[in-house]
Amino acid sequence: MTDPQNNSDAYDSPWKEVLEHAFPEFMAFYFPAAHAQIDWTQGHEFKNTELRQVVRDAELGKRFADTLVQVTLKDGEQRWIYIHIEVQGQRDSDFARRMFTYNYRLFDRYARPIASLAVLADEDAGWRPDHYGFEVLGCRHTLEFPVVKLIDYADRAELLGANPNPFALVTAAHLRTRQTKNDPQARYRAKFSLVRSLYRQGWDRQRVLDLFAVIDWMMRLPNVLEQRLWQAIETVEGETEMRYVTSVERLAIQRGMQQGMQQGMQQGLEQGRLEGKIEGLERLLAKRFGPLDEATRKRLGMATLEQLDRWTDRILEASTVDAVFEEH
Repeated sequence: MTDPQNNSDAYDSPWKEVLEHAFPEFMAFYFPAAHAQIDWTQGHEFKNTELRQVVRDAELGKRFADTLVQVTLKDGEQRWIYIHIEVQGQRDSDFARRMFTYNYRLFDRYARPIASLAVLADEDAGWRPDHYGFEVLGCRHTLEFPVVKLIDYADRAELLGANPNPFALVTAAHLRTRQTKNDPQARYRAKFSLVRSLYRQGWDRQRVLDLFAVIDWMMRLPNVLEQRLWQAIETVEGETEMRYVTSVERLAIQRGMQQGMQQGMQQGLEQGRLEGKIEGLERLLAKRFGPLDEATRKRLGMATLEQLDRWTDRILEASTVDAVFEEH
């Protein structure tokens, strides 16, 4: 798994939302051979409750966007497909064993063949775990599973840009995040270019929001550049007459305005911004350092907008939660 203290770009949870809203496209982009064997006219059904029941007692470490889906194959047979996605930035020696464990637990519970698939986002070109098993006293038990590596797409930038599949955009965002790790201005340009491309595809509002969430989560920017980006996006939305992404910010402000109505419109506006920043910083801290204790949550709840901005700026460089809050 990604070590949150060694990975300054956290981008895992939004994958699950876009995966669930565009599952056929996910399969078509990353696993075309498997996609071709599925009868998509029969629909598909997510079984994440069943997945949690199977793995909740497994000591398998932190898990990211794990999804269990039921589909029908073109030969008419219904099967479970277990999709295990870990968007991580480094090797994990337990990854293959974890895939193996999930697979046999699901098979044991449902007595159905399980297809385990994985997407790897680390930068080690030589690390490609695709099997796990053991042999003892003549008995052999092995799982081999398909794996795709996002860095393999690094030399296909033009093809990604021309591909209408939403996961081409997700992959491009991942690659551009890595390429602009220490260059905020380059990241701003890359992020705006990717966001602008959202409006060229003719996708529905929910898909645009899901994909924007992935891009925004991957490609964090300093506050000044973030504000410039919002202004640029607002211009694009005005030109295209599609008020999608900036409406998210407006909705957050409106919620705060409603909660603070008795204290005046301005106080409500401030409350909306405050709650949005607290929620965003809580998510960033949890992804980088693990679950937050009550004292940290209380501290965030009592913070001012200025403090939240300072702490957000520090989160990429800080090695501990305490370092985020240090006042210099």
